Amino acid sequence: MNLRQSLSLIATLGALAFSHQALAHAHLEAATPAEGADVTAPERLTLTFTEGLELAFSGLELNGSDGSAVELGKATLADDGTTLTAPVETALEPGRYQVTWHVLSVDGHKTEGDYAFSVTP
Repeated sequence: MNLRQSLSLIATLGALAFSHQALAHAHLEAATPAEGADVTAPERLTLTFTEGLELAFSGLELNGSDGSAVELGKATLADDGTTLTAPVETALEPGRYQVTWHVLSVDGHKTEGDYAFSVTP
């Protein structure tokens, strides 16, 4: 193997190593209620991510259309390590709600995001 082939191989292996790290972040894969959904008042919020999570450093917040916080119960992590669930402690009135989440994946990467859904009568 000549120098040019060796450098090409090293560059390829390096690119593969870094692309794996980029894919390791926990991204939101599914949510119930879903983004943009019109639903009856949910009893819980369930968010599923692409990677395992560290529960101690992950959480959810729910705010009404006026910005007021809605009380959620203690978040739990499913056995698969990727599904975060929090019970909604009060019945939600009709209106638009914003879910804000932050998670730490088991490999140490932090991600965050938000989405909205609406409660219909």
